[in-house]
Amino acid sequence: MSAQQTADALIEMLNTKGQSDYIGEPVTQLAHSLQAAQLAKTHDADDETVLAALLHDIGQFLGADEVKSIAHEVQTMGGEGRASCGRVGHEKIGEEYLQRLGFSHKVGALVGSHVAAKRYLCAVDSGYHDTLSVASKRSLVFQGGPMQGEELQQWAANPWCEEMCGLRKWDDGAKQPGLEVPKVESYKGMMVQHLSR
Repeated sequence: MSAQQTADALIEMLNTKGQSDYIGEPVTQLAHSLQAAQLAKTHDADDETVLAALLHDIGQFLGADEVKSIAHEVQTMGGEGRASCGRVGHEKIGEEYLQRLGFSHKVGALVGSHVAAKRYLCAVDSGYHDTLSVASKRSLVFQGGPMQGEELQQWAANPWCEEMCGLRKWDDGAKQPGLEVPKVESYKGMMVQHLSR
């Protein structure tokens, strides 16, 4: 697919499959994604980070067959800490999917880290846990709790640690019912330019 076709397909996927509820939160998945991207833009994030914010939950939008194929491939890759919690979640599936489409390593890495970033922030910021929604606090337990030891040190040393933490905070804040934000079509040019790089 061309960059334009890929962007069109992603926009259609977000518009059609994003209408369902965002589990445990008062907004749809599409509204959540658009709010996260808008928060990234208002914090002067670069285009890669804005695209990662927009697409951070794309792994939730994929069909069952595609998810199964990608999850199996990610699990069998080994190394790189891709399945560090012993199971592959939507974030790792989204990372792999976007990289297959031609998005940069940075976009993929930010998408793939947005769940673990919550664990990192809970370890380094004593007040962060209190800012989480009830649903997000619940899921933290299943995601392994706050980071510790070597995992924590590796995260702190990551060159994109700041962007990863920013994306996580925008993910947390992107749950405002009725908030008016630009439509997904407004990101098409950014997507096409990125995919054409």
